[in-house]
Amino acid sequence: MRTDIHPESYRLVAFKDMSNEDVFITKSTVDSKEIIKVKGVEYPLVKLEISRTSHPFYTGKSKLVDTAGRIDKFKNKYSKFKK
Repeated sequence: MRTDIHPESYRLVAFKDMSNEDVFITKSTVDSKEIIKVKGVEYPLVKLEISRTSHPFYTGKSKLVDTAGRIDKFKNKYSKFKK
């Protein structure tokens, strides 16, 4: 196996799904300024709007996650084109 092929910043990172508060830890090179403590160990934190635990394809549930009001903005913008 080849040595020294991973970047220097390749480390364990915590990803947090903000829609259901699920946290999972994996290796990544992503930069983060926030830190979270999981089971007494500190990890860099990356916040996600949707992950495998909340995505409708993986959960089998048709759940709508609209954090920015995008659907209402779309309806208001294109309501004048209704027949």
